[in-house]
Amino acid sequence: MKRTASAVWQGSGKEGSGYLNTKSGVLERTSYSYKSRFEDGKGTNPEELIAAAHSGCFTMALTFKLGEAGYTAKELHTDCSIDFQNQTIVESHLKVRAEVPGIEKEEFDKIIHDAKENCPISKVLDTEITLEYTLN
Repeated sequence: MKRTASAVWQGSGKEGSGYLNTKSGVLERTSYSYKSRFEDGKGTNPEELIAAAHSGCFTMALTFKLGEAGYTAKELHTDCSIDFQNQTIVESHLKVRAEVPGIEKEEFDKIIHDAKENCPISKVLDTEITLEYTLN
């Protein structure tokens, strides 16, 4: 299975702008620019998209690992923040609120750390990945 996306950029790095498209159409001429990446301009940026990918991938991995252990989450909520400094992603931080009926904290701890280490986006990121969570 292959997933595809494309980027179009016009102009210089600082004054130019571009847009992103995905084959699925979820991103269609989605704007990005210097201001949306390094300031508070309108549009997206690569680091925001990595945060979305990591939070989504990790949450699905956690869901499947819980299922393998016989649990179904009532709700999993994952926030991801990407720390981008000096042209380098230095950290991806996952913050999870989980509601999983019947699971003990010790078992959940093993499962959530396994998901953090083994979700495909975690594996592709060459950075520190940190995790904090609350279990209800």
